[in-house]
Amino acid sequence: MTDISILDLQNLRHLIGGYSTTHCKMQDYASQAKDPEVKQLFQQAADSAMKNKQELMKFL
Repeated sequence: MTDISILDLQNLRHLIGGYSTTHCKMQDYASQAKDPEVKQLFQQAADSAMKNKQELMKFL
């Protein structure tokens, strides 16, 4: 594997943190949603954010 620069690490940290925050918010919104379709939309967004976070973690 090639070396990762400090800037790359900072960018990864920023992106991973953003996806983590998004996942938490979407989970919370899904738990509060009354409409099943809206609940599903938020849950799918939470799942997508978690998947993206996990993919980025592979670079560390």
